Amino acid sequence: MKTLYTRWGKNLDTEHVLSEYPRPLMRRQSYFNLNGYWDYRIGKETGKRPPFAYDGKILVPFSPESVLSGVNQKLDPEETLWYHRTFENPLDQGERLLLHFGAVDQMCVVYVNGKRAGCHKGGYLPFTLDITPYLEKGENELAVRVRDVSDEGWHARGKQKIQKGGMFYTPQSGIWQTVWMEAVPHNYIKEVKCRSLYDAGEVEITVFANVAKKVRVIVEGRVCEGRTNEPFRIRLREKRSWTPWDPYLYDFEVRMGKDKVKSYFAMRCVTVEKDAKGIPRICLNHEEVFQRGILDQGYWPDGLYTAPSDEAMIFDISSAKELGYNLIRKHCKIEPQRWYYHCDRLGMLVWQDMVNGGGRYHHWFVTYGATAMSVWHIPVPDRLRGLLSRRSERGRVEFEHEMRQTVRTLYGHPSIVLWTLFNEGWGQFDTKRLTRELKRLDPSRLVDAASGWFDQRCGDVRSTHNYFFRLRVKTEKHRAAVLSEFGGYSMKVKGHSACPAIYGYKIFAGKKSLRRAYERVWEEVRDLERKGLCAAVYTQLSDIEEEVNGLWTYDRERLKIQD
Repeated sequence: MKTLYTRWGKNLDTEHVLSEYPRPLMRRQSYFNLNGYWDYRIGKETGKRPPFAYDGKILVPFSPESVLSGVNQKLDPEETLWYHRTFENPLDQGERLLLHFGAVDQMCVVYVNGKRAGCHKGGYLPFTLDITPYLEKGENELAVRVRDVSDEGWHARGKQKIQKGGMFYTPQSGIWQTVWMEAVPHNYIKEVKCRSLYDAGEVEITVFANVAKKVRVIVEGRVCEGRTNEPFRIRLREKRSWTPWDPYLYDFEVRMGKDKVKSYFAMRCVTVEKDAKGIPRICLNHEEVFQRGILDQGYWPDGLYTAPSDEAMIFDISSAKELGYNLIRKHCKIEPQRWYYHCDRLGMLVWQDMVNGGGRYHHWFVTYGATAMSVWHIPVPDRLRGLLSRRSERGRVEFEHEMRQTVRTLYGHPSIVLWTLFNEGWGQFDTKRLTRELKRLDPSRLVDAASGWFDQRCGDVRSTHNYFFRLRVKTEKHRAAVLSEFGGYSMKVKGHSACPAIYGYKIFAGKKSLRRAYERVWEEVRDLERKGLCAAVYTQLSDIEEEVNGLWTYDRERLKIQD
């Protein structure tokens, strides 16, 4: 595979890698970024103590499989990846030090000064450790042990595959989001949850803390009081709706004793309501908004899962808006929270997938067979756990846990308007029960229970994928009709493609024919909108390895539909 660089990767400042504050929904002044060069070692050792010697340097937070990490080496399922660095103890007396990891794929154990400080399983979700008991004055040692079985297990993995190719891509492992620390008081704010009560013109705020105390919230220049761990409501003086064309955010501050955090929320609601003809439509703030979407899998040729910079993330979102899209479907991946923050402030709607997992997929059934069955509307129950790769009870329990954690992690981002529970039957099970649980966890958003096919007649939308046949719409009485994937038109651009092979659903030789087909298919979509279609998601924003069906080339240097 040819090595491609984005403009941001070429100009990467290794002394200031992704140095922006990583958690915009809960900001403190205390912030110590640990991105940069760490020691690393890859081997088949079984020991559970940090090694005495290392192989070299790795640039965190890029995975070792990426070229920007400086390693460019795949971690095999039977191997162990070690990280090591030192840091200065920044604490004053009476403080605590929290160590945050944005994401580590898949399983890790963290050591501070040789002592086990904690562990985590799941490659897409953040976790925090209180490392105060393990600290020493002056210089301290931090080590992380990682294992990653990729697609050989039932853990969440997205589109990673050891034998990559086609619609599956280079596997990656280890730290791939920012590592950072913050000093907090002994009694500190752990989490802030905001719920927009749009119709009432109120916001409900819950401040979670390790102690029951009085809190003060400053919003719109007013000071409002409440108690930790109890929701309290604030009526806004003026309700200003959040929309893609006016993405207004309310800033606020929370104070509890010596602790202080800043955050934001937005006023918006998402519903399915019937139009004058009785057709269910997706509404934003009770107004019908057709969601013109683009699929985005968040891969980069030089950083793989990790964008080279904050500016690179902004480029993808902004370019989608410039191309006329008001929606991004974040497919099979959870991004760093700054990505969602940029969608919040720029006004980009987001459909967020739960990251798929399960055993080895039976593509003859969940891809090829399912495509044919969807044409003939043949119903398939999700009890077929063998065919849907969900035999493992532990895997099913883990998926439910990560579903709950995904909602908790991303709940505060107003840009997210829909959760995708399962995609194309990959690891699908108990769809109706999990849809009810997901709606209980978050009644403020819509749910696409089964994107593509294997519909179990639940959720808020009737979701279809169509790459090979004439586009059509089938409306229902209560669920909105959405075309959650279509297009996938491919064209390879010389000098801007990573692989010699081409994967796509329809291949074009040049820009003119590609552009004509692209414009024609969107004309078909506009006709279906009049007949009841509520949203359409084109595949996809950028090329990824063999899959050259992006509007942008993989390196984000050529826009294929531009004259």
